[in-house]
Amino acid sequence: MSDELLTSAEMGEADRLTIAAGPIDGYGLMQRAGEAVAGEVFRRYPSAMHVHVLCGPGNNGGDGYVVARILAGSGVTTTIWASGAPRPQSDAALAAAECPIAPRPLSRFEAEPGSIVVDALYGAGLSKPLSGDAVRAVGVATDRRLPVVAVDLPSGVSGDSGRVLGLAFAAAATVTFARKKPGHLLLPGRERCGDIVLADIGIGDDIIARLQSRIFENRPAHWLRDFPVPAVDTHKYKRGHVGVFSGGPSATGAARLSALAAARSGAGAVTVLSPGNAMRVNAGHLTSIMLRKTDDVADIREFVGERRPSAFVLGPGFGVGDKTRTFGLALLASGQAQAAATQVDGLVFDADAITAFRDAPDVLFEAARRPHAPALVMTPHDGEFARLFPDIASDNASSKLDKARAAAARANAVIVYKGADTVIAAPDGRAAINSNGAAWLATAGSGDVLSGISAGLLAQAMPAFEAACAAVWIHAEAGSRFGAGLIAEDLPLALVPVLRELVADRGGR
Repeated sequence: MSDELLTSAEMGEADRLTIAAGPIDGYGLMQRAGEAVAGEVFRRYPSAMHVHVLCGPGNNGGDGYVVARILAGSGVTTTIWASGAPRPQSDAALAAAECPIAPRPLSRFEAEPGSIVVDALYGAGLSKPLSGDAVRAVGVATDRRLPVVAVDLPSGVSGDSGRVLGLAFAAAATVTFARKKPGHLLLPGRERCGDIVLADIGIGDDIIARLQSRIFENRPAHWLRDFPVPAVDTHKYKRGHVGVFSGGPSATGAARLSALAAARSGAGAVTVLSPGNAMRVNAGHLTSIMLRKTDDVADIREFVGERRPSAFVLGPGFGVGDKTRTFGLALLASGQAQAAATQVDGLVFDADAITAFRDAPDVLFEAARRPHAPALVMTPHDGEFARLFPDIASDNASSKLDKARAAAARANAVIVYKGADTVIAAPDGRAAINSNGAAWLATAGSGDVLSGISAGLLAQAMPAFEAACAAVWIHAEAGSRFGAGLIAEDLPLALVPVLRELVADRGGR
């Protein structure tokens, strides 16, 4: 499995452990890295007449010298432009000494239209903005629209945060080694990477395992073993019961979208919990989804006691105010208020359920920390995140990944920090970055469907973090496959082929 994401420090430790274990040394790793990059240049640009290799003074530049030597040895016209000499007796200095091409100063970098650029200046370890000659080099490559192949990460992109530090190359392809870095998946860095190629340079899975990474690319391999598949003797209530709270007569659609998504994702029974004045509106649109009048906390308790739901969705179209806060706190207390046999296992708070606590976030967080509180999943977009975690949101030194993890720890909840680079974070520090996001999902009601999928999986006893990760991936995959013309009403049915494939994969394990 190669889904772990390594910070720059962890990647450095992986190099160190690999060298210490032998038999490969640092220069051997550099040789393999350079070979992988050169191979990608040959594959993508077999007719390239001239390749310009930009080399920094560190190990990234050392990789570049290896690339240049291989390209030149194969008959490709190759020019090296260096920003500085490698440190004496370093692996990069050895690579430079073995390269027959005399480097030219980066300050004089020029490249003709139709040539190729290999960016081996700084890579993932950069911690400050590009300056001087490097900035000019980015300008030359950009102005001439030259294809760029980046070594490890486009220079100017932070490997840990995905931020563009001032200015950065926009690569057609990025070749990285052993494992991806967060900056390959977090925006805006992801847009600068182009196609990401993961190369094996001899850093073994056993070495990566020793690092005990807590960050992953969100792919099925990490949660498929927990994905629910019904047994032969399953009946509908064994598959879990989801309650979805509806708004008033003019705000019922969001709840129905969530309810249908919960049903499609496998929940055996789903009930829309409607205020009395919206019962007729909801009844006119529901068939397989059940309906129940729910106006106050007493109605919630009665429903829990009678029907034993295992998950709830609160927020979509529900409204912001005292009622929302009261309902939310009652749900969080349901594990204490009910007998063990009727305990609610999971809650999904979205939209209005998040905004309702903006003036009293600590009340929500304290309730989520109480013994026996149901697992809580919250799915904020940028604005909702800032309302509930204003200090975390305004910390410009932290990445989206850092912010999601800090929020999850504070709230004792799984945080689904939505966006094109959605981050899912658990209170224990685990986090996943989603990489299959689809622009087609930027449509009203899409988030309501995501909430329903999450609740449907929670209802089937999938652990909260894994359920949230699975819901985000499934939601995005369905949107990607549907493509242009997608509206939220299309999504529940678009889930079906994705779910069928996951069930088939799960059954084969």
